[in-house]
This record gives sequence, C-alpha cells and structure tokens, in this order.
Amino acid sequence: MSFTITGGFVIALGGMLPALAIGMIGSKAMEAIGRNPEAAGKVLPAMLLGMAFSEAIAIYALILAFIK
Repeated sequence: MSFTITGGFVIALGGMLPALAIGMIGSKAMEAIGRNPEAAGKVLPAMLLGMAFSEAIAIYALILAFIK
C-alpha cells in the first residue's frame, strides 16, 4: 500500500513541477520574441532545448513511479 502512495506522490510532483517549468519557459520565450521578433531564430532553439530537459525530468518521474 505504501508503494502505491509513494508512487502517486512521485508522479504527481514529477508531473506538476516540469509542467510549470515548461509553461514558464514558453511564456518567457514568447515574451522575448514579442519584444524582439528578429531574435526568434536564437530564442526558439534554446526554448525547445529547455522544454526537452524539463520533459525528461517528468519522464524520469514516470519511470520511478512504475518502479515503486
């Protein structure tokens, strides 16, 4: 029973926090592009890379939840 509860907490926190980070990354990137549209070519790849790293943390949390 405790393994189910800990697995639930792991996936809950591991899903919420990366989702918040991805939202903040996207928001700030769109704000930067809105202020300086010429910088879109530099901002977009950095944004996608940051989002991919945040999503990897969520995937690690999913794996940990299945292991528990």
